[in-house]
Amino acid sequence: MRNKPFHVPTLLVTGSNGQVGFELRRSLASLGRVVALDRAACDLTRADLIRHAVRECRPDVIVNAAACTGMDRAETDAEGAFAINATAVGILAEEAKRLGSLLVHYSTDCVFDGRQDVPYVETDAVNPISVYGRSKLAGEQAIAAVGPVALVLRTSWVAGVHGNNFAKTMLRFGREQAAIRVIRDRFGAPTGAALIADVTAQIVARRWLFGERQAFPQGVYHLAAAGETSPYGYAREVLQYAVDKGVALKAGPAQLQAIPASEYPLLAARLASSRLDTAKLRGIFGIHLPDWRLGVHHLLDQILPEASQP
Repeated sequence: MRNKPFHVPTLLVTGSNGQVGFELRRSLASLGRVVALDRAACDLTRADLIRHAVRECRPDVIVNAAACTGMDRAETDAEGAFAINATAVGILAEEAKRLGSLLVHYSTDCVFDGRQDVPYVETDAVNPISVYGRSKLAGEQAIAAVGPVALVLRTSWVAGVHGNNFAKTMLRFGREQAAIRVIRDRFGAPTGAALIADVTAQIVARRWLFGERQAFPQGVYHLAAAGETSPYGYAREVLQYAVDKGVALKAGPAQLQAIPASEYPLLAARLASSRLDTAKLRGIFGIHLPDWRLGVHHLLDQILPEASQP
């Protein structure tokens, strides 16, 4: 009797040039054939292109890292935000269900209103206060309505080597400005795109590709680095680490000015608390989530040589 040919899994990644998508191309590479789609390869505002892309590669896993993440831009283009963050998600859910594939989708702390005194658990009431938050919640609801096997990972304050983020902005301000004003009264955990991608790969490998699919613990989970800080604390960590590594700055930690959020108005409302309780993810999947500072240091170690150039 001949042995059955080994099946090489196919993993489809949307948003492959985003912060998380870029890291997923690395973290998923050892699990099988990765089909990475950026915006140019698949316009997620077109249902026909989404369905064609999925049906052409017939993936074992669809990882949706695509999103309209510009919170202020979403306030003036709600239609565009909902097209990417909700309608496209529903189409991916339909295709995943048709194929019997796993759908991994990333959501956000912004489905909450940020007024809670303790970290949010997955079952807390949702109440988004921005267009972005409402569009991401609609994406979660679209998945629930279709009913594929799905893993929804809510995260917060994402920062990666690829793309723009708070850490890179603080480094740029530190080099260009004599002083930096940063908000002191919002709280969350900076979460590395690399951590998100690595956790995704671990779950997909252990519990879907090489596990018992019938027992896959699908649902909504919170995924964020351990600990918490404010934007002010985050900025101090970034600038102090840069100084310790010999980066020349006009504004270092001593030149940071802590201000209340009321002094820095933005078009889209931000959460006072983005803290997410990750006990469910850690308990179900047995995954350790390191302190947020480690992720920030990992990011800075990769971008500081570039940042320190004159």
